[in-house]
Amino acid sequence: MNAMTRRALIATTAVAMALSMAACGKAGGDKKDSAASGDSTSIGLLLPENASSTRYESFDRPFIEAKVKSLCADCKVLYNNAEGSAAKQKQQFDTLIAQGVKVIVLDAYDAKSTQGWVQEAAAKGVKVVAYDRLATGPVAAYVSFDNEKVGELQGQALLDAIGSQSSDANIVMINGDEADPNAAQFKAGAHKVLDGKVKKVVYEQSGEWKPTVASQKIGAAVTQLGKTGFQAVYSANDGMAGAIITQLQSSGIKVPVGGQDAGLDAIQRIVTGDQAYTIYKAYRPLADSAAELAVDLLKGKDVKSLATASVDSATDKAIPAKLLDAKVVTKANIKDTVVADGLYKVADICTADYAAACAAAGLQ
Repeated sequence: MNAMTRRALIATTAVAMALSMAACGKAGGDKKDSAASGDSTSIGLLLPENASSTRYESFDRPFIEAKVKSLCADCKVLYNNAEGSAAKQKQQFDTLIAQGVKVIVLDAYDAKSTQGWVQEAAAKGVKVVAYDRLATGPVAAYVSFDNEKVGELQGQALLDAIGSQSSDANIVMINGDEADPNAAQFKAGAHKVLDGKVKKVVYEQSGEWKPTVASQKIGAAVTQLGKTGFQAVYSANDGMAGAIITQLQSSGIKVPVGGQDAGLDAIQRIVTGDQAYTIYKAYRPLADSAAELAVDLLKGKDVKSLATASVDSATDKAIPAKLLDAKVVTKANIKDTVVADGLYKVADICTADYAAACAAAGLQ
């Protein structure tokens, strides 16, 4: 091989190597840019269901999305609803991690099942904010209401609805899903107030957060106890309360029934006197707090300035937490609670079917 040939071969090889390195660098650069984009701008949001409560689609999701956008103009929220399936929520969780999301706001459908998920996420540097329900596993922060106090409010509101005869009253309790730690806290708080103040809790079952199940359970209670065998019904939320009230009405039974979540249909039932009370947990402060925690975690900030309390889960201790207060809503204070806070307008509540009841309640 002469010198000229050798020089040509060397030059050709050098160009080929340079092109190869440039191509590799470009591929690697694209991958890095994609990961960086996911790390710095994406927050996962997983909510549990949409059958027994309208709150998640009507309030939680839009409020969280709006607050994230106000705090981080470049951030985007990747949202999914589990539609009442723990298995589906697990798939959604895994998909978010595969997409490069580094913070996930998780309202667990089955909080007991999340320990392995959250552990795997933490091992990959993914932070989880437990939203509304305390997921098991090493969550980075938790935001919710003081759920035992919520149960206490429910119990006291039921006593108030029964009135002076509460000590002689038998109570039916339809609790939330046993897989939800909040349900256990609501139940504990309600018992704390009711036990010793009513004659007896004569029937107590889980309604699983499902109106159809709650309807079946109250039907069984009527069969077992008779139409006069109980004087009030504790329902853990409004979705179940609505089904319970419908079932009781079909049996010709009128007793105080309370709920939780301040759904519009529940407020309307309160106006007509069909439902005694609900619990209003202001969704905007809850959603705003979750968004603030998520954005701070995304930016690598310490969340303890926001999460000033701490809680223990079944698997972990001293989890940074922010706990909010709730309010009882009755016919007497609708204007001062859900209307004053802008959750609903009077026009939303007082549609044609409820105009007369609203007028009688002074809600105009």
